[in-house]
Amino acid sequence: MTDVELHVEGLTAGYPGRPVVDGVDLAVPAGRVVAVVGPNGCGKSTLLRAVARLHRPDAGTVTVGGEDVWKLPPRRAAHRLALLPQAPQAPEAITVAGLVRYGRHPHQGLFRQWSREDERAVREALAATGVEGLAERRLDELSGGQRQRCWLAMVLAQHTPVVLLDEPTSALDLGHAVEVLELVRDVARSGRTVVMVLHDLVSAARYADELVAMRDGRIVAAGPPREIVDAALVRELYDVEADVLRAPGDGAPVVVPAARSGANVRAGVGAGAGAGAA
Repeated sequence: MTDVELHVEGLTAGYPGRPVVDGVDLAVPAGRVVAVVGPNGCGKSTLLRAVARLHRPDAGTVTVGGEDVWKLPPRRAAHRLALLPQAPQAPEAITVAGLVRYGRHPHQGLFRQWSREDERAVREALAATGVEGLAERRLDELSGGQRQRCWLAMVLAQHTPVVLLDEPTSALDLGHAVEVLELVRDVARSGRTVVMVLHDLVSAARYADELVAMRDGRIVAAGPPREIVDAALVRELYDVEADVLRAPGDGAPVVVPAARSGANVRAGVGAGAGAGAA
């Protein structure tokens, strides 16, 4: 694969006596969105944390632009990778602009204080996420969808070629989730590499260029969603039967869990009622 921005090779990570990620290889070029999917406990978030330098791998390498991020000083690594965790915490009463400015901290130092470049990066991030009108509002006054866009603005202000998102639509309603995922597509169109962990297979299939499907710490399938998402993959990942349909217009895979037959449902209800009566 040419023009690779993020390259993961042979990555193994876990906890004492419990491997969680086992020999994962992943190559992502610039301007692409990759969604990592799979059942709870399959290693998705551990993989993301190992890439983001929050969980030291037991083996393997993570490179961005040919540089091993685990061998870089922390500040320099923060120029390569930005992570939005699943449940970020902000200082009390911070404004939106104040939050986004945190994204510029890796660019500060003893001989480099706040600059016009930093101010421009903050303005551009606020505009890109559509929250410039909220800049002086307190973060804790905003809706969940607005807050998530503000957190994304902070990540964008960091100006890294690789953006990592852990469940960016967690706890959002459908409308706000769609807004955030459309924003993720915009980030990729600007030339950045985006890797996100998602629980929702349908959203992942709609908004990602590539899916990475994991189970038990290993990648069981990878590729464009329209090529790899089928009933067999759903069964392998989640142990459920499903129909995989095609969305009108773009043909994105839509997963519909197969309904149990009416006879089986009635039999189950009847058996339960009889047991309760006994």
